[in-house]
Amino acid sequence: MTPFLLPTTGPKPCLGETDLQDVAAWLRLANASGLPPIALRALLAEFGGPQAVLNQPFGALAATAGEKAAHAVLGAPPRSELGSFDECLARTLEWASVPGNTIVTLADCAYPPALLTMPDPPPLLYVKGRLDLLHARAVAIVGSRSATPQGIDDARRFAQALSDAGLAIVSGLALGIDGAAHRGGLSGPGGTIAVIGTGADLVYPPLHHALAHEIATNGTIVSEWPLGTPARPANFPQRNRLIAGLASGVLIVEAAMRSGSLITARFANEMGRDVFAIPGSIHAPLSRGCHRMIKQGAKLVETPEDILEEFGFTVQSEAAAAPVSKPRKRGKTRPSEDAGTGPATSEFALQLQDASGSGCAARGKPASASWASASLKPADPEAERLLDALGHSPATLEILAERTDMDGATLQSLLLQLELSGRIGTLPGGRFARLER
Repeated sequence: MTPFLLPTTGPKPCLGETDLQDVAAWLRLANASGLPPIALRALLAEFGGPQAVLNQPFGALAATAGEKAAHAVLGAPPRSELGSFDECLARTLEWASVPGNTIVTLADCAYPPALLTMPDPPPLLYVKGRLDLLHARAVAIVGSRSATPQGIDDARRFAQALSDAGLAIVSGLALGIDGAAHRGGLSGPGGTIAVIGTGADLVYPPLHHALAHEIATNGTIVSEWPLGTPARPANFPQRNRLIAGLASGVLIVEAAMRSGSLITARFANEMGRDVFAIPGSIHAPLSRGCHRMIKQGAKLVETPEDILEEFGFTVQSEAAAAPVSKPRKRGKTRPSEDAGTGPATSEFALQLQDASGSGCAARGKPASASWASASLKPADPEAERLLDALGHSPATLEILAERTDMDGATLQSLLLQLELSGRIGTLPGGRFARLER
């Protein structure tokens, strides 16, 4: 984990509407062991503020929230990753003194109104960046950390289109789909919100250090965890609950059957948020979670316009007809046979066979010529890399060139080898698709 660098001195803490005298009380109650947010909310509603809660006798607290909550409130101040409570308080005030860093509590007008509809909103949030995004209408985009190139493209494109429409994009700063969603959100006016599972003074994963700083500058980073909290597996389901809470709907791009994204979708459904999912190949492991959500009632979407229409935006019919993966305009269309006839050999491959003197197709012999099959035994690493880049969704020659950085001649040669060996086929529109064996 990479820490954000903090100055040792600075201006007075920026704490939204929170009174400086209340900071210690908020920290103490927010981190009190055994005090659930719903009990704290009841105490605040009854007694008016954090200091007033701390000043109540045991009996009054127990009558409002139960004896366990009363013990938690009146217990010793909690320790944290930073040490004693006094050390935690000092570090929190120091962190809040940095421009762009804000502590937002349930009593602040800056507190996200969407979270107030949750049964257990966190009493205190650590926010880096734009406070206005906490009040924006938002869509969460989440998915696999081990995303395919197609999934990365879809997440970024959906995020950019929704951001262009003015929706904020919420995600969890993880590798894969989350990172692509944040980058797409940053490219539009809607912006992006990263909900993290560590303290707001840390960046996890470290590979997203640059992205985190870009979001802190142009978007918003939100954490409910005390400063110094490292990444722990148990933290991330709770983070997913906040992702769902901040958004009006959640889009699942790619997800395996045991993906954390499905936890986010479950939270969203329980909170009455819309759940969307992009379908994929029945052979793709990362499509199975999406298909499961669709079977359970998630809305199947193929374009960003499908989501915008659900949210009441007016979209043009031409835009709604756009495919999930848009073919690039540059380059030539590769001739092909109809995809419905099975593992077809393209016209280009047949011409090469005839030119080489084999004439296999013309004589009715199997399309996978012996020299082509032999070229993949043992497996060609570059051909395997090309297959990985293709994934389980059709892609054009131009898309594959962009994903692999291969030159045209190498790409054409490998595609021909894979096609003749029966591992890929061609589709109308110059697209290639994996053939499952």
